[in-house]
Amino acid sequence: MKIKNNPSKTKPSDSSYKLNKISKNIRNRRSIYANQFVKGELPEPLLEEILINATWAPNHKMTEPWRFVVFRGKYLKKYGEYMAHYYKDFYSELSPEDQRDKLSYLENYPLNAACMIGVIMVRNTKIALPEWEEIAAVSSAVQNIALSCSAHKIGSYWSTKGVAIDYVAKFGLAENEKSLGLLYLGYYPEALKTLQKKENPTI
Repeated sequence: MKIKNNPSKTKPSDSSYKLNKISKNIRNRRSIYANQFVKGELPEPLLEEILINATWAPNHKMTEPWRFVVFRGKYLKKYGEYMAHYYKDFYSELSPEDQRDKLSYLENYPLNAACMIGVIMVRNTKIALPEWEEIAAVSSAVQNIALSCSAHKIGSYWSTKGVAIDYVAKFGLAENEKSLGLLYLGYYPEALKTLQKKENPTI
């Protein structure tokens, strides 16, 4: 293969253009938190496409060790109330006014999300795989969701706090299932400035 002396003048091939688009999507993906969302409905076909993309994640032995539960509508309000109750004792030493502000913030936090997705790991009962492999597969599925959202200018954030894990578990888990928290999905203002990731000089 003959390499031109001035690669900047080389016309990019179709494949390199597609690769650049993929690279840009990966490198520009950011966590966007629910308090930065603006209200907006997520079209059903788009939500379905995002979830289908999740299931294309690599998984050892094709166990597909995931289950997703979509929460929207009244469940956004219910989760806000659940968070406020969950943390009520945690803020008990604050002044009544500060405690009220904190709990009000929690109650309102999910309300602008288009939806939340409960992330559940499902261990295969017939194929003995290490748990970390199944968690890695679910994490890959979550990354597919995040990248799909980013491509459609939808914000996303994976909450793995105890409150998120416990809330998903409330809806019934089998013995071979484990809650891995909640994904927030929502729209955000175009003018929103997201944090820039620092380059790692070791990579």
